[in-house]
Amino acid sequence: MEKQKEESSVQNELREKVIDAIAQTMDLYGVNYSFGKLYGIMFFEEKPLTLEEMKGYMNMSKSNMSYAVRSLVDSGMVTQLEEKKDRKNQYVAETDFFKTFRNFFTVKLQREIDVMLTAINEAITTLSEIVLSEETTEEERQACLKDLHKLKHSAKYYNWLQQFVELLRNNDLSLFDLKKIEKS
Repeated sequence: MEKQKEESSVQNELREKVIDAIAQTMDLYGVNYSFGKLYGIMFFEEKPLTLEEMKGYMNMSKSNMSYAVRSLVDSGMVTQLEEKKDRKNQYVAETDFFKTFRNFFTVKLQREIDVMLTAINEAITTLSEIVLSEETTEEERQACLKDLHKLKHSAKYYNWLQQFVELLRNNDLSLFDLKKIEKS
């Protein structure tokens, strides 16, 4: 019995280290440390959790807990189950890191692409109109042409990134043999 307690204690310590590492890693990518810790706790859970149960693990208010879970659901790292427990929503963490990577980064990269291409395309349209206007001075035209060149180059990058996101979303990264990685 004593040996079992000792093994359990070691297991808990190791889990805590991994949970902290997950939280620190997610913090590197702009996710609140507490949200990362919550994901780490859910990663090791063998059963779905309700907000109340999560609150028992974390020292967060119910509103903050709800926001954290919603953020994790939106990034595809946690799923809300259809079946409820005592009329309460249940949540489960995605434990396949290949899927969490794909889910997390497709959401984040798509957001970046949408924000940047919207701004770049609006700027290109307006700058093009300025360049073509007869009322534009030569100095202003040259400055706008320089900006247009930079922005068109940036648009090429975001179009490439969109293709990458589509490959990632469709799990079609044939450059990387995930089956070999999973077996090693």
